[in-house]
Amino acid sequence: MDFELSEKAIDFRSQVKKFISENLTSEIISNMHETGTFNDKSFNESLASEGLLAGAVPGYGDRDPVELYVLFNELEKAGAPYDGLAVTMLVAGVINAVGTEFHHEEVLNKLLSGKHNCCLGYSEPDYGSDVASITTKAEKIGNKWIINGQKMWTTMAHESDWVLLLTRTNSEVPKHKGMTMFLVPMNTPGIEIQPVATMASERTNATFYDNVEVEDQWRLSEVDDGWSVMGIALALERGVMGGTNPAVPLLKHVLNWAETTPSKNKRLLINDALMRERIARTAIINQVGQLLTLRAAWIAATGGMPGVEGSMAKIYASEEYQKVVGWFQQMAGAEGLLSFGAEDAAASGWIDYDARHAPVTTIYGGTSEINRNNIAERHLGLPRSR
Repeated sequence: MDFELSEKAIDFRSQVKKFISENLTSEIISNMHETGTFNDKSFNESLASEGLLAGAVPGYGDRDPVELYVLFNELEKAGAPYDGLAVTMLVAGVINAVGTEFHHEEVLNKLLSGKHNCCLGYSEPDYGSDVASITTKAEKIGNKWIINGQKMWTTMAHESDWVLLLTRTNSEVPKHKGMTMFLVPMNTPGIEIQPVATMASERTNATFYDNVEVEDQWRLSEVDDGWSVMGIALALERGVMGGTNPAVPLLKHVLNWAETTPSKNKRLLINDALMRERIARTAIINQVGQLLTLRAAWIAATGGMPGVEGSMAKIYASEEYQKVVGWFQQMAGAEGLLSFGAEDAAASGWIDYDARHAPVTTIYGGTSEINRNNIAERHLGLPRSR
């Protein structure tokens, strides 16, 4: 069995690494953490101008999902502001899969320029994991749809040009069958955005839709087929679009800290046996996460939909990330609670940042509980428990 990337993917990785070394500055990273907006449109536009975006959309260009994984894996390892770009490429993949010629011309081509962003409008204040119970309503009047409701956790809404919006269009059928997906321009009258701070220092948003009118051409796929469209989006998000190797940059920062910081007995932290063991275990965890993600990307590259495999990669990476950052915060002691800019902050504040960020990764893209249910039902064939 060959676990090596293809020559094409290896060459692509080299291109991405070269781009990052030449374009990702400390100012871009600092601004990301200061503003809480993990997106940089100038950086994205430069990626596009180098031809690193268009070819990476599944089924669109001359590349495949393995190379899309390579792109976001390298951005994630470098600590780049890739979250906004990942969501945008996710939506691009959905449009390419189920969109019309109108969606391709009006949205997809613009997304691939790096100048525009999308956000996701699934969760609501009362319905996060149970997204099939959403109440945001779309009612068709003539050739227009009138949308009313509220969405929560619409990260990047303040940066976005469109929202992939899941709505209730039929309350007379089982809840999974009565939803429709729209691609709504964010400058449409009636949309309001309110910022929401998070413990991870990343800004998210609550969005409100008050008699928002959209033409039928903005509908994605068939009426009442929104659940299927969201399934495509979740499979791409969990298995390919980054977020499955978050402990890789953490390990880099911990190694630098351990190799340069003396302990109480004056020896460098890297010489501590427990520190070395935990660093080694983290390296193994990162390797397993990478292999799980590559499997999901391979399935997508060969025409499949990595639903279960994406869930496996996502739940493993996020929960192990939370575990390992706990190890290092424990070893750092009080200094592990100090954030960026604080004197004596362990690993220059990265351990504190990762400790606050890690719990969030077990929630977005489907909580650990939802992903466990997905694995239990679809992989193990266990009966539904709800």
